[in-house]
Amino acid sequence: MDKIEAIIQHLDWNLVLGQLTYNPKAPLIFSTGLFLFLFVGFALVYNLLRNTQTLRILFVTLFSYYFYYKSSGFYFFLLAIVTCTDWLIARAIYDIQLDDQTGERKLHSHRALQRGYVFLSLLIDLGLLAYFKYTNFFCAFFIPLWGGHFEPLDIFLPVGISFFTFQSLSYTIDIYRGELKPLKNLLDYAFYVSFFPQLVAGPIVRARDFVPQIRKQLLVTNEMFGKGVFLIIAGLFKKAVISDYISVNFVERIFDNPSLYSGLENLLGVYGYTLQIYCDFSGYSDMAIGIALLLGFHFPQNFNSPYKSDSITDFWRRWHISLSSWLRDYLYISLGGNRKGEFRTYLNLVITMLLGGLWHGANWNFILWGALHGVAQAVYKFYSKLRGYGKNYHPTGLKRVFSVFVTFHFVAFCWIFFRNSTLENSWVMLEQMATNFNLALFPQLVDGYGAVLGLMLLGYVLHFLPDSWYMKCERGVIRLPLLLQALLVIAVIFLVIQVKSSDIQPFIYFQF
Repeated sequence: MDKIEAIIQHLDWNLVLGQLTYNPKAPLIFSTGLFLFLFVGFALVYNLLRNTQTLRILFVTLFSYYFYYKSSGFYFFLLAIVTCTDWLIARAIYDIQLDDQTGERKLHSHRALQRGYVFLSLLIDLGLLAYFKYTNFFCAFFIPLWGGHFEPLDIFLPVGISFFTFQSLSYTIDIYRGELKPLKNLLDYAFYVSFFPQLVAGPIVRARDFVPQIRKQLLVTNEMFGKGVFLIIAGLFKKAVISDYISVNFVERIFDNPSLYSGLENLLGVYGYTLQIYCDFSGYSDMAIGIALLLGFHFPQNFNSPYKSDSITDFWRRWHISLSSWLRDYLYISLGGNRKGEFRTYLNLVITMLLGGLWHGANWNFILWGALHGVAQAVYKFYSKLRGYGKNYHPTGLKRVFSVFVTFHFVAFCWIFFRNSTLENSWVMLEQMATNFNLALFPQLVDGYGAVLGLMLLGYVLHFLPDSWYMKCERGVIRLPLLLQALLVIAVIFLVIQVKSSDIQPFIYFQF
């Protein structure tokens, strides 16, 4: 007891308080030691409350708001605004749909009023998103057209605002479409919107998938626990070992000053970023899904080996699945989908991807990236129709190898515009690759960047391994005793400590 008191007395409480309060330079992310420390304490309390549903839901919601506070400071009130308004709007829509006499649900009852409530939800959610994310972009574009001068406003972009607004919007729209019944309890809805594993960088979890799990008896099977551990290990390795290392030690240098490097180095930088953004974002998704499993909740898959895609359409079935399916269900279909003729189908694809690009950021490079993907999807759809390919067509043999090769390099080419903050830098990279390739530098690159190139090779090899190998590894971890699972996690954490840079590397999708 005396030793514990001595330790407490010698603690630097200012340092402790600094760790627990908001620091814009040190957001709380899954790959930090602070999160691991907090999660251990969280898990202990969570298990103590396993048989008291309401207290457990309240505890997780409060922790989720604290988690968001550690990422965006006092802007967590935006999360509360979106939660309360959409919960009330969804209740109002549902009440309009119910027949007063029979109690039956009639979707077409007072449809104009229902649309008004949906518009209000869109206005609030997208209005917040537009102000914080797009004010400077649109003002800088339009004000000079009217002869004015615009100085960018100092507007803080709250982390993950694009994710929780889209997630909350899907709930309101699903109620309007009659695909879901509203939650009676505001606490349950706050739990759904703020659930911390997916709060700041996805996946965008639909209410129809998550809501039925909220009040279920807490159950974490051995398979769920083992799979959760495997996903956390895989995500941590992808993010903190592969993505962060190749980013800090190679990719950032190339993209910051492409004119200083040869075309070969620029090409390897593009390959590096192509792997980096996949490992970074899918690594976060893996950890989010894994942590949710440890807490007894199932999230849908968000990545499915996207660089194995044999077409651009296949790529968007495998990359950021929760966003691509959201854009399909709530934007593409709302625009008319493929129901209004061939030309409108192609136009809707391009518009959907243009807005998908704009969703990623208020910059012309994201819009161009979205336009490239939209046009590519429209062209592929037109080509598939000419060739008579069915919806689920996939080439085989050498044709598949060629299709995967072309699709991968088109996606990598588009990442050039996505990663660069200016179009000028993108053109410089392309010019260097076209006019100053210099293959003779490769031996020197191997000497100077051996560890980086080795990790890149490892990352791509792991990505292109057969899915059956991945499943065998997952089943192997599930079968391990709890002690060996814990030792495996410790080993990966030790590896992360050995290779990590001195600065915290936030997840790329925090900025979206």
